[in-house]
Amino acid sequence: MSDLPAKKTKRVKKQPDSAEVLPLLGQPPPHDYSAEQAVLGALLHDPDICDDVIQILRDPDDFSFDPHRRIYSQLMKMRIEDSKIDLLLLVNRLSAAGDLEAVGGHAFLAELMEAVPITAHAEHYANIVKEKATLRKLIHAGAEIIRDAYAPETATKELLNKAAVQMAELCESQTVNQISDMTALMNDVAAFMDRKAQGFVEGVKTGFVDLDDLIEGLHPNELIILAARPGMGKTALALNIAENVAVNERQAVLFASLEMGKLELALRLICSRGTIDSGKIRRNLLSHDEQRRFMEVADELAKAPMFIDDTPSRTIAEIAAVARKLKRQQDLRLLVIDYIGLISPEDNSDPRQEQVAKIARRLKTLARELHVPILCLAQLNRQVEAGRKDERPRLSHLRESGAIEQDADVVMFVHRLDAGLDAEKAAEKDLTNQVDLIVAKQRNGATDDVRLIWDGPHTRFFNAAARHTEEYADF
Repeated sequence: MSDLPAKKTKRVKKQPDSAEVLPLLGQPPPHDYSAEQAVLGALLHDPDICDDVIQILRDPDDFSFDPHRRIYSQLMKMRIEDSKIDLLLLVNRLSAAGDLEAVGGHAFLAELMEAVPITAHAEHYANIVKEKATLRKLIHAGAEIIRDAYAPETATKELLNKAAVQMAELCESQTVNQISDMTALMNDVAAFMDRKAQGFVEGVKTGFVDLDDLIEGLHPNELIILAARPGMGKTALALNIAENVAVNERQAVLFASLEMGKLELALRLICSRGTIDSGKIRRNLLSHDEQRRFMEVADELAKAPMFIDDTPSRTIAEIAAVARKLKRQQDLRLLVIDYIGLISPEDNSDPRQEQVAKIARRLKTLARELHVPILCLAQLNRQVEAGRKDERPRLSHLRESGAIEQDADVVMFVHRLDAGLDAEKAAEKDLTNQVDLIVAKQRNGATDDVRLIWDGPHTRFFNAAARHTEEYADF
């Protein structure tokens, strides 16, 4: 080490900081001092591996030992600033930051250079350091949860939500960037095109043929927003889609309803599928034939892999917990949420726009984690509600539109063409029960309108084109 001054400095003992030791079972937190030294030594010997290591160790706090954290922080800054990395430059930067003595001086840095057996194993050492860091974070989160659980003022639901959020963030932090070379990627593309040639639909079918032609079904990993003014039938449309996936396609669906109760939803499903006037049920006026059809449809729905969660004031963490369980047990293929405005925020003190931004981001992350589409309902802002009822909704009409629009892959609006018209004028213009499903955003495809027919008494939508309505001859 001829390039280092001959200055003697007291060596630092090879133990984690005492401040880092959690008073849990009288043990120090998990760490691997040798692996941390090996990572830093490898970076000093071969700076070119820095980019690979940074993909694994993104935060200096992944190191348990304070001198290691300070050194790694400087190495990261040097790489980000695209400056050269060597021992003398590191000494200069540590000196300028006033950290040289804190890390143990020249002798400690020389020890790092001698510690690494072979730089080719740097990623292996980095993974060990990351694993120990994750264990420490788990212990820290657990200790916080235990402390809060003993606090008399802590609300149980709030504590459960906090714990779920912390665990979700830890899971997200474990993702490492996956880089594919073009050979592997082109093989994936070829396999995708083969499936398309065989007529395989990547997403789940909505049951509305023109919509499926336009968006090619609801794709895994995607957040789909379905929005409308109150009374336009967005919940009915979401139920129609969920029914098709669960009953006709025999794929598992979770319908998280934060607005309507499960009994009301079940009755809607039966009336919609059996074309039974829901008003007759409320007035107990079903005919014998309608009662028979009611029971037949109820029996059919009882066998469908559809699950309804009507717990009010759900948080994203709570919805995610139910969805993960169904993914494991039932191979969940679609999650429907009614609606985004009723999802409880993680932090009530945040401004509303920030709350919605966090919710939208977590929904998108959850869709990717579960590899399922999430169909989330939304309302339009008061600007459009107060305007003309026949005004076509636009992306700017979404409540907190910036946050929702940014993370959504698809945004659709339900627009009744006879809204604001009396029955005579609607009939004169041939707009009675005519609905435009406006696909206003599609990240990976075209935007267009899809014409549907609204059957109010049965809370059901139908494909408008005659060729698609043959199966509904009685409509």
